[in-house]
Amino acid sequence: MSAVVDHDAVPGGERVALVTGAQARLLAYAHEDAIAQSRFEREVRALAAALPTARYAINLCEDRYRFLVAFCAAALRGQTTLLPSSRAPAVIADALAQHADSYCLGDIALDPSPPQYWRLPETLAQAEGAPPTIAHDALVAIGFTSGSTGQPKPNPKTWRAFRASTAQNLAALADLLAPNRVTPLVATVPPQHMYGMEMSVLLPLLGPIAVHAARPFFPSDVAQALADAPAPPLLVTTPVHLRALVESGIALPPLAGIVSATAPLAQDLALAAETRYGCEVREVFGSTETCVIARRRTAHELAWTPLPGVRVSPQPDGTAVYAPHLPEAVVLADLMEVGADGRFVLRGRSADLLEIAGKRASLGDLTRKLLAIDGVEDGVVFQLDAGEGAVRRIAALAVAPTLDEAGILQALRASIDPVFLPRPLRIVEALPRNETGKLPRDRLLQLLQGNAG
Repeated sequence: MSAVVDHDAVPGGERVALVTGAQARLLAYAHEDAIAQSRFEREVRALAAALPTARYAINLCEDRYRFLVAFCAAALRGQTTLLPSSRAPAVIADALAQHADSYCLGDIALDPSPPQYWRLPETLAQAEGAPPTIAHDALVAIGFTSGSTGQPKPNPKTWRAFRASTAQNLAALADLLAPNRVTPLVATVPPQHMYGMEMSVLLPLLGPIAVHAARPFFPSDVAQALADAPAPPLLVTTPVHLRALVESGIALPPLAGIVSATAPLAQDLALAAETRYGCEVREVFGSTETCVIARRRTAHELAWTPLPGVRVSPQPDGTAVYAPHLPEAVVLADLMEVGADGRFVLRGRSADLLEIAGKRASLGDLTRKLLAIDGVEDGVVFQLDAGEGAVRRIAALAVAPTLDEAGILQALRASIDPVFLPRPLRIVEALPRNETGKLPRDRLLQLLQGNAG
């Protein structure tokens, strides 16, 4: 089965396919439903004709298959899908306000209902016609950064760029996919997140992948979704979900492999997952700005291997990323040590580096030392804002039901310099992780101030 075509071989104004493969091939599935590409195309055509007239759409569909249909219908209609960093009402309202001529679409009743909300019908209509195509350089999506280091920033994505990055992802996963047939895929990440978009939307649209319609969350739900697969599936997940699976002790059916992203994957967790589930755990590295750019087998290696055509170049304030799907270099805040063979090791983020009283540390290392304390179940160390000329204080939040703040600080004194002790340090019931396990900075500040909202 062919993958995407060479993106450079198609003029920007020419129309290209929204979905590739044979009409009869499996594109999506659920517990008792198998959806062929032909049915998918018919539903895309019918929904495109029914959508409201607008320039932008915010796709809030919970069902992953309906997200696929709505995303392609919007693109066929000439609309750009907005992918906010969160589906929280305030974030959605802000995205609508910043993009005139926009609306929301979804597949369930929402309370509160977002402004300009258009709900998909219970039964998707079907319409015959030519295979759906769009302009090669059509602006199909705008992804927003997670807000973990500040305000979310928009990142436009054309269909040309998505086709090129998907070709790279298919090459990066090729040895985990079944030869000459469709590989089922189950994802725990939402399709609205760029990692979820790349792995659970674009792969089934442009490669030999069939995606499960659900987004399982609890270990038992993940196990059931994997059991629905007609062949050993690929599990696309995050370190948070993977740890929950391993610690649950739940049995899983045979897997083609496990893919992880959105946060650093601990080597011991990767090794534990490989041992328990008998398959490779492949970590991918990327960002909303760049999409996936590198891969590694975390259980056995530290260095990252760039995807085909990707090159990274250290800069004073981070690292420049060059890739076939990027119109120009993108500078990330990540600090990388690049070897002669082009592989690289992450050394932290420029924003994470601290210098106080002539001493240096990193927020990532301080967080690891916090998490190493017996009794700390989850935690984060971060830097507070400060006025001009003032020293920025370090704060921490910890989930530690059996400890108190004084005990945690005492334990930290054994492993870090006193100038880097976090004050304030607050014990909380849970960290405000989003759907992919990240920690938006504004939510951390709210929780530190005693406001869980």
